[in-house]
Amino acid sequence: SQSDSAPEVPTVVGEFNETVVMDDDNTVDEAGQSDTENTVKTESSTLSPLFVNKNEDEEEDKEEYADMPLFATDKTVKAQREVADMAPFDPRADLSHYKFPSIEFLRPSSNSGVSVDAQEMEENKIRITDTLNHYGIPISKIEATVGPTVTLYEIIPAEGVRIAKIKRLEDDIALSLAALGIRIIAPIPGKGTIGIEVPNKDPQIVSMRSIIESPTFANSHMDLPMAMGRTISNEVFMADLCKMPHLLVAGATGMGKSVGLNAIIASLLYKKHPAELKFVLIDPKMVEFSLYARLERHYLAKLPEEEEAIITDPMKVVATLNSLCVEMDNRYALLKEASMRNIKEYNDKFIHRHLNPEKGHRFLPYIVVIVDEFADLIMTAGKEVETPIARIAQKARAVGIHMILATQRPSTNVITGVIKANFPGRIAFRVFQMVDSRTIIDRPGANQLIGRGDMLFSNNGKLDRVQCAFIDTPEVSAICDSINEQVGYPSAYELPEYVAEAGDAGKLASVGDRDPLFDECARLVVTTDTASTSSLQRRYSIGYNRAGKIMDQMEAAGIVGPSQGGKPRQVLVDPMTLERILENN
Repeated sequence: SQSDSAPEVPTVVGEFNETVVMDDDNTVDEAGQSDTENTVKTESSTLSPLFVNKNEDEEEDKEEYADMPLFATDKTVKAQREVADMAPFDPRADLSHYKFPSIEFLRPSSNSGVSVDAQEMEENKIRITDTLNHYGIPISKIEATVGPTVTLYEIIPAEGVRIAKIKRLEDDIALSLAALGIRIIAPIPGKGTIGIEVPNKDPQIVSMRSIIESPTFANSHMDLPMAMGRTISNEVFMADLCKMPHLLVAGATGMGKSVGLNAIIASLLYKKHPAELKFVLIDPKMVEFSLYARLERHYLAKLPEEEEAIITDPMKVVATLNSLCVEMDNRYALLKEASMRNIKEYNDKFIHRHLNPEKGHRFLPYIVVIVDEFADLIMTAGKEVETPIARIAQKARAVGIHMILATQRPSTNVITGVIKANFPGRIAFRVFQMVDSRTIIDRPGANQLIGRGDMLFSNNGKLDRVQCAFIDTPEVSAICDSINEQVGYPSAYELPEYVAEAGDAGKLASVGDRDPLFDECARLVVTTDTASTSSLQRRYSIGYNRAGKIMDQMEAAGIVGPSQGGKPRQVLVDPMTLERILENN
C-alpha cells in the first residue's frame, strides 16, 4: 500500500520536496524511506492548509462575485418580474373615494325653445334679398341657421358677383333688418357661401347644465376639455387646452370674461380628478376667484410658505410665476431622464411602472395657470411678470403647464408681440373699437358682437362664433362646497421654492456696490439738472448697461426720480444736499 500510494504523492511532494531541500541546505535525505515518510507527513501537513485556504478563497470569491454585475443582473431581472406582476400605478388611489360634483348643482335651462320663429326668418330672408337686389347683386339661394343669440343666413350669389361688393353693404343690410349690428363672413371657410350673422330679437341663455349633460361633453376624450357654449348651429362647442396650448381672453368690462373663465374651470372640475389637475389662480381684482379658495386641498397649487392659495398680491405673483419656471425645468429634467417627449408619454410610462420613484420620478398632474386681469399685473409689476410668463408660454406645453390670460384692455403694450406669438388660442368678447379686435384676433369682428357672452373663438386661424355658457355664482359655490366636504390631500400641491439671484433681487443696487464713477456722475447730473442715461454714456464713454446701473444707483440713493420712459429722469436734490448724501455714504 505504501508503494502504491508513493507514485501518487511524490509528483506533488517530490517537486515540493526539492524546494524544501534547497531551502533547508540539504538536511533531508531524499533516498531514505523514513525520511520520505517524514517528508510526506511534513509536506502533507504543510499542504493541507493550502487546499483549505483555496476552498476559503472560493467562498470569498463567491461573496465578491455576488456583488458583481452578473449576479446584480439576475436580481434586476427578478425585481423587474416583480414589478411586472404588480398592478399599474393608480394616480387616483390617494383619493379613491372622491366623487365628481353632481349635475344637480347646475340650474336647468329655462329656455322656451327656438328664439326665432319661421315667420321672422322668412321676413329677414326677403329683406336681405331685396336689399342686395336693390344694389344690383342677384342671389341664387339663401338658407338660415338659427342659434341661441344669432341667426346665420347663408347666401350663394349669382355668377360674376364680386364678394367685395357684398362686404361693403354691411350697414345697408343692418338698416333694412333693423338689427343691432350684423357681421358678414365672406366667404365662410370650407363652404362656397357668404354668411350674414343677424342678432336675434329674443336671445336665449345657454345654461352650463345643458353643456355638461350633453353627449359631446360626456363622451369627450380630450386631455383638458373646455366646454365653452354653443355655436350658431346650436351645437356644443368644446376645445382642448392641451392642443392650443395657451389661451388669451379679452373683452370690454361686463361682456362675459369672468363668466367664461368660470365656465372653463367648471368644465375641468367635472372631468379631471384632483390627482390629475392643479390650478394656479391669480386674481389681482381679489374677488373673482375667492370662491375657489375652498378647493385648496384638492385642486390648487401654491408656494410652500404662502397662506392664501388664491394669489392677489402682484409681488407674490412674480415669485409664483418664477416658481412655475423652476417646476417646468424640473419636469423637463424628468422627461429627459425618462427619454420621453411630453407629459402624456411620461405619465403613461410611470403608470405602467417603467420609471423608478426612488430616482425622483413621480406622476405629473397638469397645471393650469389662470390670470384674471393681466393688464393690472403689467401696470404694477411690469417686465418682472412678463418674463416668466413668456418663458412658460414658450416652453411649458410639453410638461403639462398651460396658461390662460384674461384682460379687459387689449392694447399692444399689454398684449405684446411675445405674448401673442405664444398664445394661438384667443377668445374675444365684445370690444368697442376695431383696433382692439385686431389686437386680439388679428381681424375685425369683435367690435360687432352683441355682448352678454357673445364671443369669437380663434384657434390657429380658425374662427367660430360661440354663445358662452352661463354659470352663476351660487352654482360655482355649490360645486366648490361639494368638493370641499370630501377628503382631500393634507395641503395644496407645493410648487418648488424660487430663490432669487443677486441680480434679480431688484433693479436698485446696494450702497456697497456703487460704481467708481458714481460720485462724479451724481455731481454732473445735479449740476446740469439732466438725469439722462445716454448723456452719461457720451460724457464718460461707458456702455449702456453701466450707465443704466449708475442711474439706478442714483435712484436708490434718492438723487433722481424713477424712469419716465424715453424722457430724462427728474433731479430731486440740490448740490448741497448731494454732498451730504455722498459724505454719509
